[in-house]
Amino acid sequence: MPVSNTEVGAHSFTPWREAVSILPPELEERLERLGPDVLAALEEIRLRVGQPLELCGQTGSAFLHSVSGTTSIVADGVIVTGAHIKHVLAQITQFSMYAVEEELRRGFITIPGGHRVGVAGHVVTDSSGQVKSIRAIASLNIRVAHAFPGVATRLRNALYRKQDGRPYSVLIISPPQCGKTTLVRDIARQWSENKLVRRTVPAKVAIVDERSEIAGCIEGVPQFAVGPRTDVLDGCPKAQGMLMAIRSLSPDIVVTDEIGRSEDVTAILEATHAGVSVITTAHALRVEDWRMRPNMETLFQSKAFDRYILLSRRRGPGTIEAVLDEAGKPISFGGGPSC
Repeated sequence: MPVSNTEVGAHSFTPWREAVSILPPELEERLERLGPDVLAALEEIRLRVGQPLELCGQTGSAFLHSVSGTTSIVADGVIVTGAHIKHVLAQITQFSMYAVEEELRRGFITIPGGHRVGVAGHVVTDSSGQVKSIRAIASLNIRVAHAFPGVATRLRNALYRKQDGRPYSVLIISPPQCGKTTLVRDIARQWSENKLVRRTVPAKVAIVDERSEIAGCIEGVPQFAVGPRTDVLDGCPKAQGMLMAIRSLSPDIVVTDEIGRSEDVTAILEATHAGVSVITTAHALRVEDWRMRPNMETLFQSKAFDRYILLSRRRGPGTIEAVLDEAGKPISFGGGPSC
């Protein structure tokens, strides 16, 4: 039977408060009138100049109504203006676009609480075709970060070797917005806190957080709880970061997100051959689909991962559809059948 976040004893904080606070006062007030239950389910707040403000959550999307509540009718929604966009940009950049230029090149800015504000506008490239900056920003996507401490607990028996408590290398697979990052973050935290299995020598964890989504660092300091024995390489390319961590941080576990390049494969194999466990994620619906992506078959054939965890949104983000062994065969993961 599939399991979702709400069924594993996981409780989220109220992350929407920080995300909503960067909006202009009139929009913040309208949103707060929707009530905490509606706001707690928010996943994205989308602002596009000349279009109604859109709210996206677990059950779909709606526009913020110009009078009260929400609506599906475009003409009845609160229209986003250029002034609204400028206000949010001023809040998230502290009135200095130059200070966040490096983040803008990646298309988003991370704000306190681990939330991410994606930007769209006129992209400026350099002579080599690389993104230099984004100007004339007309769209913002405030992605509300959710932490579910304890979401990994139900998977405990699938995350370590019974004989000695050694962490398994794990690949979490799902389509976008199914809870991969939330799960990988909590696995990292629980290993760091020595909670998944009591080890005489607790595991040291290194997070290579290329997109600042796992730890949500601001000025190098994690905004999410990632554990007392965790080091974070924030904004560091995955492959380089994994090798840096192995050479300088002596981790037992390296955690990263969304692998896909050939250099990621090389780094993962080097880590596992060095006795370091790797916990990471990938976009795909099934293991078979993931294997068809460039370079990924190499990881499968080399048995780089001991376990595959498949997620979906079928019963809400974080629904555990199945746990598979290194050969891709379904196994039980503790609290009942895996699928």
